[in-house]
Amino acid sequence: MATTEHPPPSRLRAWMLEGLSDMGKGHGRQAERPEPEPEHKGQPWYRVMCLTGVDYFSTLGYQPGIAALAAGLLSPIATIVLVVVTLAGALPVYRRVAEESPHGEGSIAMLERLLTFWKGKLFVLTLLGFAATDFLITITLSAADASTHLVENPHLNSALHDQQMLITLILVALLGAVFLKGFLEAIGVAVALVGIYLALNAVVVVVGLYHVLTEGHVVADWSSALTAEHGNVFVMIGVALVVFPKLALGLSGFETGVAVMPHVKGDPADTEERPTGRIRDTKKLLTTAALIMSCFLITTSFITTLLIPEKEFESGGQANGRALAFLAHEYLGGAFGTIYDVSTIAILWFAGASAMAGLLNLMPRYLPRYGMAPHWARAVRPMVIVFTLIAFLVTWIFDADVDAQGGAYATGVLVLISSAAIAVTIAAHKAGQRTWFLAFAVISAVFLYTTVMNVIERPDGVKIGACFIAGIIVVSLLSRLARAFELRVTDVALDDMAERFIRDMASRKIRFIANEPDRRDTAEYRDKIEQIRADNDIPDQEDFVFVEVTVTDPSEFESGLTVRGEVLHNRYRVLTLESSSVSNALAALLLHVRDTTGRIPHVYFEWTEGNPFANFLRFFLFGQGEVAPVTREVLREAEPDRDRRPRVHTG
Repeated sequence: MATTEHPPPSRLRAWMLEGLSDMGKGHGRQAERPEPEPEHKGQPWYRVMCLTGVDYFSTLGYQPGIAALAAGLLSPIATIVLVVVTLAGALPVYRRVAEESPHGEGSIAMLERLLTFWKGKLFVLTLLGFAATDFLITITLSAADASTHLVENPHLNSALHDQQMLITLILVALLGAVFLKGFLEAIGVAVALVGIYLALNAVVVVVGLYHVLTEGHVVADWSSALTAEHGNVFVMIGVALVVFPKLALGLSGFETGVAVMPHVKGDPADTEERPTGRIRDTKKLLTTAALIMSCFLITTSFITTLLIPEKEFESGGQANGRALAFLAHEYLGGAFGTIYDVSTIAILWFAGASAMAGLLNLMPRYLPRYGMAPHWARAVRPMVIVFTLIAFLVTWIFDADVDAQGGAYATGVLVLISSAAIAVTIAAHKAGQRTWFLAFAVISAVFLYTTVMNVIERPDGVKIGACFIAGIIVVSLLSRLARAFELRVTDVALDDMAERFIRDMASRKIRFIANEPDRRDTAEYRDKIEQIRADNDIPDQEDFVFVEVTVTDPSEFESGLTVRGEVLHNRYRVLTLESSSVSNALAALLLHVRDTTGRIPHVYFEWTEGNPFANFLRFFLFGQGEVAPVTREVLREAEPDRDRRPRVHTG
């Protein structure tokens, strides 16, 4: 590969791109890889569960209020439906995802493996759009709810009234500043936050249930109102099923649970290929988190529905977005209520940090590898700035309103869970597990129904998701276009025969002929040599080595290159290559030969017939097209020094 010297970057650029590992634009070689990180020993699963918990359990801050607004008096029954779907649907799906994708890649990676070429890339980009919706709305919704708890605190209400937008933006900015400084996922902090928060919620639940039991008329009044409004239990269940999609926020956290898998300690005998202990303990993590959350969802929806007046749940009401905090202040006093508010604000803010970490883990895993992001997209700090600015925009669009963001959040969560259900259904089918295939197919149908109903009921969710998808696809394609001539072969490996060809040619002028393989008979190679000699006026005594590239998956961007040598018809030496792009493969081979032999190689082409623009599109989409000028352009960008650049001849 080329070893061109480049001026050192500015201090600001170096700070922004710290930790970047990518092939730098304009470099003819792969950027130096960072030192391998020390082996991560992991943590017990119950501690890692708290990393999931800061996202999953923090929804208790707003879920009971959203459920009351969506279902009214039916909130407890609708929440039971949610719990059934959680335990019988989402939990089995993600236990299977953990088994199929044990390194934290999640369901998107499972589906990526099932689809190839551009249809696979576009499908993954669509899922990334919904994932971005999920994670970004987690940041903005959590910050908005944290500011609600702050503003509605009785001791601060008069001073902070009407400042919710400003406080939310400050919390989002603070989150971005922490990641710019350098954020390490502190499992210990998550354990402390989750432990304190669940303990405080348990106190509120116990006190709430005590008041429900001691004030007997509360249950009777609720039962009478419920019967008067809906008639019988079957109608109630039917209505609960209809409003269930609005409660889908209570399903969040499963995708995070799989993403934190690499932190789980597992067994000493675990290997990267077969992390049996990690898979087993992650299943424990998912199951325990789901059971804890299910208990809290049912009890909190029950006490908030029975003890809080319905008008207080509405916009402007004291329980809007903070139902449990309302009960904490009402029944346990201002001091305990303030402690509860502080704990809720802390865990909601940390949930935003967990979502930001998820974004920084997910996007660089796919977009740069597809060539659909600038090379700096693998660096943390530039991406933090981008995500923070988008979070500012989303907060402004939704006016820092928790209820208004519920639809977009639920859409992102449901699409990811539906994709996970479909992925495990396909996996069970391919494994020949008929019973699991049928079970997962039913679960997929339930989640697809829920997703569709949520979109119909709250189209704002799919609209914001569509904006993210459109933005990602447009930026991705523009980035791929801007990087079209970038050398994107990560390494070159030659077999013994190919090495022998190169050593033999190194003693004289190195000449390659680029050949598109057809019949591969004697006449094809003889005619090609005669044509090249005639077009370029080369003496008969000069010899050549043919180079033939077979395009594999043209949608791939970066890949290694393996070169194999063979002698055909006892006369013609041929190097065969497989790559996603003919031009990039040829350029990488030429640079490798130059660097290993110290001599400048020559390659000979014939012009491609057809419209140049159409040929460029063929290169952009299918890795073929006008090979000669594109190979020369890739070499020009990879090696700015003209004297050291391999020679390209076209006739």
